[in-house]
Amino acid sequence: MLSVAIGISSSDALGGTVAALTGLGMPAALAWRRTRPVASAVAVYAMALAHVLAGVVLTGSDLVIFIALYSVTVHGPVWARRTALFSGIFGCLIVGGWVFFARGEVTTSALVGALSVAGLLSAFVLGTWAIGLMRRARVVQIETLAERAARLEVERDQQAQIATAAERARIAREMHDIVAHSLSVIIAQADGGRYAAATSPEAAGHALTTISETGRDALADMRRILGVLRSDGQGDAALTPQPAQTDLDTLVAQVRNTGLAVSLVRMGTARALPPGAGLTIYRIAQESLTNILKHAGPGAGATVLLQWTPVSLVLQIDDDGRGAAAPSDGAGQGLLGMRERAAMLGGTLSTGPRPGGGYRVSAEIPVPAGAPAVPSAGQAGSTMQALEQHGQAGGASGSSAGHQHGAATGAPWPPPLPSTQ
Repeated sequence: MLSVAIGISSSDALGGTVAALTGLGMPAALAWRRTRPVASAVAVYAMALAHVLAGVVLTGSDLVIFIALYSVTVHGPVWARRTALFSGIFGCLIVGGWVFFARGEVTTSALVGALSVAGLLSAFVLGTWAIGLMRRARVVQIETLAERAARLEVERDQQAQIATAAERARIAREMHDIVAHSLSVIIAQADGGRYAAATSPEAAGHALTTISETGRDALADMRRILGVLRSDGQGDAALTPQPAQTDLDTLVAQVRNTGLAVSLVRMGTARALPPGAGLTIYRIAQESLTNILKHAGPGAGATVLLQWTPVSLVLQIDDDGRGAAAPSDGAGQGLLGMRERAAMLGGTLSTGPRPGGGYRVSAEIPVPAGAPAVPSAGQAGSTMQALEQHGQAGGASGSSAGHQHGAATGAPWPPPLPSTQ
């Protein structure tokens, strides 16, 4: 489409040709105003300048300049929209100057007319630029909201994955502690019962009873875990109490029935623990005693020390077996699980061979300041009283077994208390 001159147009052939070409080229340059707004605006402005230099100041295609200015303001960078604004105002001044000098004389009316034309066109340019800025702000806001929504979705997925991994780790720890301990007790009792079957039917029957009880307890624990996983909020699985540090007497008695000489010593005043701390203490003791059954070797003895300090609860399990020299039959999941349990409560766990022989596992769990004292069913007034009670309940596994253990290994009895510094 040929350009239609507005006002006074150039009458020479060059001006008409340029006006015609720019009249076709300027609208065509808008085809890529969204994908390449800077290139589109540069092309439109360059063709407008070309027909001005050819003597055609205004054409109908010059309306495209406002569209190009709007597009580069919305979609272009900061420097491009500022340059487009200043270039548009400069073009308005050129048109105003042309109006002033077109009459051939300098008069007040000519000056007023030139300023009016330049001001009106500049107002259109500024208005177009302002509308473009508002549209750009809206586009940026929409992009920001979309990016935030995508980021929140990613974070939600990551949190779900983290929660799933944490739950899997918790279930794995529970399954490992229950299965490993129960199977170790069952294997020890089965071996003992097999050897005693020919000479002591009563001992063999006792071993079978222990195997049955241990298997039933393990089955109940497994059902509790599976019940929690499948619970719809109406079952009784969540109401089953979990073991805590107050159940260490039962745990020690169960391990003692396998033939391991093990004693439990309590020291200090029991206080209220944070949620989950009691289960952590129990599971660490359970895993440690299980490892003693598997690795300490025949004739080994063990001591479980539960010491309350002003700021923490210390659990220490010592044995006089083969310790680190025993071959490993697993991937270290038990030690990893114990460390994870202690770390979740802000505690620490240390393991390693004892200087006098054997192995030591020591865990320390922080106790909140000002935690109230609570009665402990198995708490004794002193170390020796605790040893005597266990000696009466378990025969050779009480205080006499403790002194024999110390005499055999050269280690002091009771064992030295762990440092709480």
